[in-house]
Amino acid sequence: MSEGEPRVPELQNEPELAHETVLLHEAVDALQVKPGGIYVDGTFGRGGHSRLILERLGADGCLIALDKDPAAVAVGQAISDKRFQIVHSGFEHLSDVLRKLAVDGVDGVLLDLGVSSPQLDDAQRGFSFRFDAPLDMRMDTSGGLTAAQWLASVDEGLLVEVIRDYGEERFAKQIARALVAARKEQPILTTRQLSEVVAKAVRTREPGKNPATRTFQAIRIYLNRELEELARILPQCVDCLKPGGRLAVISFHSLEDRIVKRFMRDMAQGDKFPHGLPIRAADIPQGRLALIGRAVRAAPQELELNPRARSAVLRVAERSGSESG
Repeated sequence: MSEGEPRVPELQNEPELAHETVLLHEAVDALQVKPGGIYVDGTFGRGGHSRLILERLGADGCLIALDKDPAAVAVGQAISDKRFQIVHSGFEHLSDVLRKLAVDGVDGVLLDLGVSSPQLDDAQRGFSFRFDAPLDMRMDTSGGLTAAQWLASVDEGLLVEVIRDYGEERFAKQIARALVAARKEQPILTTRQLSEVVAKAVRTREPGKNPATRTFQAIRIYLNRELEELARILPQCVDCLKPGGRLAVISFHSLEDRIVKRFMRDMAQGDKFPHGLPIRAADIPQGRLALIGRAVRAAPQELELNPRARSAVLRVAERSGSESG
C-alpha cells in the first residue's frame, strides 16, 4: 500500500464479528481487480471479501457493497474509506442501486450466497437449531414475516412443497403433517420447538446430521426468497458488467449452484440455432459470458480451519463484448 492511500480497517476481535470468509483469495483473485476499477460486493456479510478487494484497489478505485442485513450494514458503515460505500439493500435491486449512484458499468461483481457465520451463531436470529431462540430466520430484520409467524398460518400443502422443494427433504409430508398438528396444541415460537417436532417426524437421517437440517434450510430459503432473488440478480450482473468484467459466485447448496451453473452455461452458449443449419462457426454470435476455469472448492487447509466451507462452490465467468444470448 502506497503512502497516503486509504487504510483498510481490520476486522475487530468482537465475538459478534467473528467470521471466516469462505474462498477469500480464490474469489477475489478471480475478479482480477484493476487498481482503478469499479466493483460490487453484492453480499457484504462481515466484509472479508470487501476488505481484500479494497487492499487491491488503487486510490481511484471504487467498491460498492450491498446487504439486506442491518447488522452487516452497520459493520460496513464503520469502514472509513472514500473508495467504499455500503447500501442497505438486497442484491436483487443492484440495477436500481447503480442507477441511483450514476454508475454505468462495473469491472466485477462478487456474490457470496447463503447465511454468514455471525447470522448462524447469533441465537436471536433463529437460523440454527443449535440454540433455543425465537424462530425468526429473516435476513432483513427490518420487515417481513418471521418463521414463527409464517408457520402459524401456512397451508399444509404449501408447507409440504416448501420443505420438499427447498429442503430436498424426502419426509416432507410427514414433517408438514406433524407441524400442523403441533401448532394446534401450541404455537411454534422457538427453534427448539421446531427441531423437536421435526425430529419426531423423521426417524432416520444421515449419520451426524440433525433431522431438522433440511427443514430449517427450506423455511429460511423460502422466507427470504433466496432462489428467486438469485435468479433475478444474475441477468442484472451481466447487464452491468463492462466487457472483460468478471462475475464470481459462491454457492453453498445444490439448489443455488444449479441455478448459477445453468445461467452461466446458457449465457456462454449465446444464440442457439437448429441442429444441422448450414452456418459457419465463425458466423455464430458468441455468448454474453465466457466461462472461466472449472468450479472451485475449498482446499483441505481451509476446511480444517472452517468446516462450513465444505459445501462452497465458486463459479466464475467473464463478460464478452457480445450482446447475443
